Amino acid sequence: MTETFVSHLECSMTGQRYEAGVVQGLSEVGRPLLVRYDLERLGASVDKTSIAASSAPGFWRYAPFLPVTQAENRVSLGEVVTPLIPLANSTARLGAEPGKALVKDEGRLPTGSFKARGLCLAVSMAKELGLDHLAIPTNGNAGAAMAAYARRAGQKGTVLCPADTPDINIREIRQQGMDVWVVNGLINDCGKIVGAGKEAVGWFDVSTLKEPYRVEGKKTMGLELAEQLGWTLPDVIFYPTGGGTGLIGMWKAFHELKEIGWIDGPLPRMVAVQAEGCAPIVKAWEAGEEHAPLWEDAHTVAAGIRVPVAIGDFLIIRAVRESGGFAMALPDDAIMAARDHVAKEDGLLLCPEGAATVEAYRRALAEGLVRPGDRAVLYNCATGLKYPMAAVDQTLDKDAEIDFSRFT
Repeated sequence: MTETFVSHLECSMTGQRYEAGVVQGLSEVGRPLLVRYDLERLGASVDKTSIAASSAPGFWRYAPFLPVTQAENRVSLGEVVTPLIPLANSTARLGAEPGKALVKDEGRLPTGSFKARGLCLAVSMAKELGLDHLAIPTNGNAGAAMAAYARRAGQKGTVLCPADTPDINIREIRQQGMDVWVVNGLINDCGKIVGAGKEAVGWFDVSTLKEPYRVEGKKTMGLELAEQLGWTLPDVIFYPTGGGTGLIGMWKAFHELKEIGWIDGPLPRMVAVQAEGCAPIVKAWEAGEEHAPLWEDAHTVAAGIRVPVAIGDFLIIRAVRESGGFAMALPDDAIMAARDHVAKEDGLLLCPEGAATVEAYRRALAEGLVRPGDRAVLYNCATGLKYPMAAVDQTLDKDAEIDFSRFT
C-alpha cells in the first residue's frame, strides 16, 4: 500500500461529500466530482526535495498529490517531463519581449498528446477499482491515450469518434487494440451513446469530467510547471479549451500548492482559447454567464477544441474569472497561419489547438490584455505530426542535368 492523502470526493457544484476508493461517476446533481486531499497532512509528510529526488517516470513523481493507493496500479508508458521551449525567433512578430513566451510541449508524452496525463490516471484508478471495460467519446487524442493505457493495463475499451475525426487518430486507436466506431455526429453525440450504453453493455464511462480522475492527471500539468519554474508560476497561461479538464486541473493544482505553502504570490491569469466555429465558453464568459449552452453547428480545424457543450463549463469560467483572465475565440485561418509561422520561425511543429494559443497570445499583446514583459506559458497539447500538412511537389530527376541555381 502506498500512502495516499485522499480524504474524500466532493461535488463541484454543491460541495456534497462522497466516498473515495469506490466507483463513482457524476454527483447526484449530475456534476463532476473532484478529489479532495488532507493537504495539512500532505504538506507535513512531503517536501520539494523528495519530489525532486523521485525516480518515478514523468508525472508519477507527483504520486503524493494523486489518488492511486497501490504502486502496482500505476500504469505507465514511460512518461516524461515535457519541456518549456522559448519562442525565440517569433518574438518580434508576436510583439513580446525575448524569453517571455514559453511553449509547454505536451506532444512529447506517450501517444503524442497531453491526453496521456488524464487517461493514464483514469485507467490506473479503473485498474485499482477493478473495472475492466472502459468507453470514451473522442475527437481523437483522448481515445488514443485511453487505448494505449487501457491495453497496457489489460483492459477492454470501446471508442466512439465523430465522422470527421482525423483518420490518423482513428487508425491509431484501432492499432492499439480498441473497438473503435465512427459516428455520424459530433463528440457530444458520441457521448450520449456512451452514456446510454453504461447499463446495456456494462462499460465504465471515462468521458471528460464524468469520472473524478482524468482531472487529477491533467492537474499534473500545473504541478510540473511550478516545479520547472523553481516553484514559481507564470503571469499568464494560454490553454486550448474544449472540455477544459486541463485548465480546471491546473487551477486545482495551484490552489493545492498554495495551501501547503509551496508557492506564494498571485496565481496566473488563465486564458481559455477556443475557435470561432465552436466557442461556447467564450460566449458565456463575454455574457457574464456561468454555464455555456450547446453550440450549434460546431466546426473548426482544431478538432481537439471542437466541444459543443462542456459538463465542466462553470468550473472553466470560474477559474478564468477568479484568476483575472479572459476567454478568446479565433478564426481557423489565423490558427493555421500561426502554426505555419512557428514551424518556419522556431522549428516547433504545433498542433492546431496549440497554434491557437500562439495566435491568442499575439492578439492579447496587440490588444493590451497581456504586457510584452509578462511571462506567458502557451500549451501545445499534441504533436503536429498527427495533423495534415502541405504536400511537397518539388521533384528532381537524377538522370537529367540538375540546375543548381534552383537551390539558392
